[in-house]
Amino acid sequence: MFKDIKKMIAINIAVIFFISLDRFLKVFAFNNQSSEFNLFSEIFKFSYKNNYNIAFSLPLAGNFLIILIFFIIIALIIFGLYYVKKFQIGKATALFLIILGASSNLYDRLQYGAVIDYLDLKYFTVFNLADMMIVGGVIYLLLIIKNYQYETIFTRKSINK
Repeated sequence: MFKDIKKMIAINIAVIFFISLDRFLKVFAFNNQSSEFNLFSEIFKFSYKNNYNIAFSLPLAGNFLIILIFFIIIALIIFGLYYVKKFQIGKATALFLIILGASSNLYDRLQYGAVIDYLDLKYFTVFNLADMMIVGGVIYLLLIIKNYQYETIFTRKSINK
């Protein structure tokens, strides 16, 4: 149990670092809107863009989106606290990655009227570190669930033999 608590503390420190870095980069991008520079050739740039829609610029915006995101974050917090209580550190970590990424983007919507995106991947989309936290949290959660289902299937087969 102590090992799990240490692991959770280390993960939380990393998550706080990434959310702080995201906020810093958003402020930097907002204050330098006309600046654009290459991070990796012409393929990957740092460039300010407002995103009025949801992930990958899918067309859903406005007050309905803000309310929807707020309630999703509340639901995720409830599930996250449940997993912390059950010492399911992986699931809790995945959910808190999603929660913090979504909260950072929600803050942008409330403060600036749009999400501030700053990482421009040519031929794809413009995104930010909070988006990466959301996607990473979802992928991590899906891997945990898939691994759990995989273990459950093989445990049941070996029990039934």
